[in-house]
Formats: sequence, C-alpha cells, structure tokens
Amino acid sequence: QVQLVESGGGLVQAGGSLRLSCAASGSISSINVMGWYRQAPGKQRELVAAITSGGSPNYADSVKGRFTISRDNGKNTVYLEMNSLKPEDTAVYYCKGIGIRTMTVGYIDAWGQGTQVTVSS
Repeated sequence: QVQLVESGGGLVQAGGSLRLSCAASGSISSINVMGWYRQAPGKQRELVAAITSGGSPNYADSVKGRFTISRDNGKNTVYLEMNSLKPEDTAVYYCKGIGIRTMTVGYIDAWGQGTQVTVSS
C-alpha cells in the first residue's frame, strides 16, 4: 500500500510564504513524477507544478516566478516553496505521485489527502 501525506498548509497574509511537503511511503521502488495540484471552491482541480525524478520542473503560468518545486528521491518527498502568495492562491493543495513503481502491484498513481492553504488580503 502506498500513502502520500501532505503537510505545511495554513493561513498566511498576502505577500507571505509557505512551504508544503509531501512524503510518500509504502512499498515504493521509485516515483517517476511528483506533482502539486490545487482546487479552489467551485473550481476544477488544476496542476500547479510537477517535477520528474531527474529534477526537471514544470509550472503553471500563474505561479511561475513565485513557486518552486523540489524533491528528495531518497526520501520520496516533494516540496513546494510558495512565495509572494496572493488571495487567488487559496485552495486545497494535493500531492500526486505519477508512475509509482511498487514492489507489489507494479506501477500506480496516488493522491494525498490535501492540505488547505488560505491567503488573506
């Protein structure tokens, strides 16, 4: 069984910073891509940023220059450093592992439970 657990969400004023973490655990050999998604009330879930096992990042246009994604392959952990936060960044942030190679059931994708980020104006 594979689990992804996020941490680091909270309430911050506009212009502030937060750092999210997501740790994957279980019978994992490797994870191809780790990503962060977010879903605001009444909106669809959208990709925020993703990073390959080789360290290549990809960002949504709305967060370029403000957010930085990184990962520690040895710890199966991905981070999202969020700076210059805006009220429109308010959402539940979800971590996703894509192409998780497990020791038992082959390749799977998995989501974390989400962490709330609220940016006040």
